[in-house]
Amino acid sequence: MAFEKLSRSIDELNYNLKAFAHSNTEYYKLQFFKSAMKGAIGLVQGLLLGIFFIFALILVSVALAIVISEAIGTPSSGYFIVGGFYFLLFLLVLIFGKKPIEKLLLVKVSRKFFND
Repeated sequence: MAFEKLSRSIDELNYNLKAFAHSNTEYYKLQFFKSAMKGAIGLVQGLLLGIFFIFALILVSVALAIVISEAIGTPSSGYFIVGGFYFLLFLLVLIFGKKPIEKLLLVKVSRKFFND
């Protein structure tokens, strides 16, 4: 009698442990899916915003180059000035921008990934 009760308790424990492991696995799958989808949605949104910003920046840059060219009187000078400005901006970001950009991305991505 005591042996049957012990055997039944062990069987119940085994069943409960399997159910717990299964539900725990499903929970982590769902948690991973949620985090992955947050990252994918953020990536797509960032890419779309970046593309539209680049289009707007190109149009504004061409317009600014035309205005500068007309003000100076030489047709190509405005394009060289705008190009030089972007080259200078590129050099500044290349030299001084790695740490701040890395810190900004790390903070934003970790907030999005670890906070619900």
